[in-house]
Amino acid sequence: MCRLALKTASEPFSPFSVLQAMEAMQEGYDGSGLGLLLRGLHFTDYSYKAGDPVLSGIAHTEGALHRLNAMMQDLGFEQKYDHEFEVDFSKVEAADRFKYILRVYKKPKSWENFSEEEVEHELMLTRLALRKDGEENGGDLTAFSFWPDVVMIKEVGWPLGVGEALGLNTNRINSRVCMAQGRQNTNWGINLYACHPFFIQGIGTMTNGENTAFIPIKDWLTGRNFPGYIGYQSDSEVFAHILHYVTKQLKLPLEAYKHIITPLKTAELLEHPQGDFLRGLRDACRRLIIDGPNAVIGTLPDETCLLTMDAKKLRPATIGGKPGEWAIASEMCGVDAMIPDRDQSLDYQPMRQHTIIVPPDRQEFKIWSQFDQFPLPQAA
Repeated sequence: MCRLALKTASEPFSPFSVLQAMEAMQEGYDGSGLGLLLRGLHFTDYSYKAGDPVLSGIAHTEGALHRLNAMMQDLGFEQKYDHEFEVDFSKVEAADRFKYILRVYKKPKSWENFSEEEVEHELMLTRLALRKDGEENGGDLTAFSFWPDVVMIKEVGWPLGVGEALGLNTNRINSRVCMAQGRQNTNWGINLYACHPFFIQGIGTMTNGENTAFIPIKDWLTGRNFPGYIGYQSDSEVFAHILHYVTKQLKLPLEAYKHIITPLKTAELLEHPQGDFLRGLRDACRRLIIDGPNAVIGTLPDETCLLTMDAKKLRPATIGGKPGEWAIASEMCGVDAMIPDRDQSLDYQPMRQHTIIVPPDRQEFKIWSQFDQFPLPQAA
């Protein structure tokens, strides 16, 4: 198993506080990979402008960095900020990282008349081009994300060690959302792209569990011929892509995600007030049904956060907190470490039919059940 932790707060906080929560759950991972996703960014040495895309990755060689610089310049991106990590390699196993990349860019002038959808598509294609360039050159360039207001950090090592190695304990980078996953290397080799969270066009997810339906789901997604549905160094990456497919392509509300990955039984749908629509949805997306056990934690572009799990419910997770500040973790001790001054009697562990939703205002969390109704698209 792996261990997951997410904190979301109205005021930016240090990601190191989430890494300390991971330390409380250290028996659940083996140091073979740590992933962080930060959203709602605040830098002490730079005033970030909303909408500017942020590139996260690693240039493993000087040559890779030169190619990156040339590619971004050729594409029309103007660099506005280059975060210099205070790297201490004695804290991590990796010794071949020439430069950890966290850069803010100004979008090309040629994009000025692009729609929001066109901009999002071009940002994705840019990240994919950088990733492909790295893969074609022996893996010397890694591109985790290229998106406004998002930073992704992935490295081999233990959470506190990685955090100290990259100076995350100095408060130079804070965020309103922080997702962290400590990896237990069970089925796959050590590959930085295999570290959770996974990210596509503003949507990030991380998972504790094993998705034995991975191959048919991967095949179905790649058959959509959508450029971003690639990679799959981990069987859990499909969870992010399914959430993207539901919200971005089907344009359904977040609640529909649970109905697609773990649909209700036919007898239950016959009694559901939206049963006709949900039966059609289940039939159309049957290949996206997961086979767990899995607990899935995610975040959306508007900073909405979610927690759900499959019917087996063998990978637990808990949410707790207070207005303006909430934490989700694989274990209660993780929630304790992130928000110790909360009313613990209000902590909640979702059941098989639930999706926990923390909206952007963060005043309270919503417990949504598959037996509840949700807003359907107008065409339906």
